[in-house]
Amino acid sequence: MITLVPSWARHYDAFWDAIRRRNLWYIKLRYGAVAVLTILVIAAEYLLGFTFEPGQQTMIFIITAAILMYNVILHSVRKYLKCTPGNFNPLHFSLLQMLLDLTALMLLVFYTGGVETPLYMLFIFHMIIGSLILPGVVVYTMAGMTILIFSAMVLLVYAGVLPHYQLTGLTEFHLYDNFNYIASVLSIFAFVILTSVLLANRIAKQLYKIEQDLVESLDKLGKAEEEKQKYIMGIVHEIKTPITAVRSFLDLVLQKYLGPVTEQIEVKLTRAKIRTDEAIEMINHVLKISRMRLIDDIRTEEVRVEKIITEIIKKQRINIESKNITLRLQDKREVKKAVSGDHFLIEIAFSNLISNAVKYVGNGGKVEVTIDEENDKLIINISDNGIGIPQKDQQKIFTDFFRASNIKERNYEGAGLGLSVVKQIVEKHNGTISLLSPTKFGTEKKPGTSFTVSLPQIGSSIEEKEKSL
Repeated sequence: MITLVPSWARHYDAFWDAIRRRNLWYIKLRYGAVAVLTILVIAAEYLLGFTFEPGQQTMIFIITAAILMYNVILHSVRKYLKCTPGNFNPLHFSLLQMLLDLTALMLLVFYTGGVETPLYMLFIFHMIIGSLILPGVVVYTMAGMTILIFSAMVLLVYAGVLPHYQLTGLTEFHLYDNFNYIASVLSIFAFVILTSVLLANRIAKQLYKIEQDLVESLDKLGKAEEEKQKYIMGIVHEIKTPITAVRSFLDLVLQKYLGPVTEQIEVKLTRAKIRTDEAIEMINHVLKISRMRLIDDIRTEEVRVEKIITEIIKKQRINIESKNITLRLQDKREVKKAVSGDHFLIEIAFSNLISNAVKYVGNGGKVEVTIDEENDKLIINISDNGIGIPQKDQQKIFTDFFRASNIKERNYEGAGLGLSVVKQIVEKHNGTISLLSPTKFGTEKKPGTSFTVSLPQIGSSIEEKEKSL
């Protein structure tokens, strides 16, 4: 089996996908060609007044029926082909299609007048399509064979060796026996065929190479992301070591292994230990997120989102009360179902969204968290009447390190990673997240922001499971 895979097709997946799409496109075009050819033959006789010679129209219909028949077979066989370079694959399938079409077209040209029929120009169309699919050497070979066979047919008809089939009504004069006309047509035909193949093949090759370069660039970006996550994990782990040591020393002091301490000092040390524990917990969060990005490490368990959100709101209570924010949590579901996923990651996602709402809403602002369901999807909406997100920034808001322009102007702290992490977490749980700004209760000065998260729910309700226990 000849190998038709070009040397520059380094990434097979993208290459084979393109070949498969073009093969299907080729088959669909052939169905259209059969329909158009049938209509033209009927219209030529009954509308245009063409006269066919005995048996000529029958042969044209036989060829048309043959094209339809082999196209149906090709269409049914196409889906069973495997992309194996050494075996019969989509590239060999493309070559087979081209050979069948060129044979059928050559017969049609012969039975519709040879050099006098305009159908011979369709060879150019086939050569361009072939150049988009097949390697250059194969297409040039096919182009050369087409020129030679067509020229031989025309010259044999001119010499009287083959019969000439005339379409009376197409031309007023016989041209098949005019040598000057034949020489002119064959010269221009050969030039146009070869030029079309040259241009189409070069363009197709350049497009394929650009596609391959893009795939390589994406691979390099993926590897760079892996290295970045490994670096982050290494650095953060190193930071964790001395903080853990500090906590151990604080435990020794608080447990009075080093002697008694005053109540005032004990209070201060207890606060320091709490902050140290928070720092270690934060480091563990960063390590887990980096691990998630690196190896898709997700623990699957049954998660009750309403409980997570309630706990997050409790943790934010001090900030909410200090800014006199009105926060409303509403669960509209009649039957409460859980979601399947990583409890920690889901908590990180909603903690980020709710803390952002509290952070960017002004004193006396409003935050509304709504839980609902739609078509086996859990829908969580978090809306506020804060500073909002400008329209120009909304397309980029989920990008790493991107911060909205109005946040920069007001000197809010942040690295621009939160929403990017939220989107990744939601998508890893087969969910979606969308943004709307302004919100329904926003104003011109405070348009507000609304995030809607959709997550797939699992089977039975929480109440049913609790009853079964």
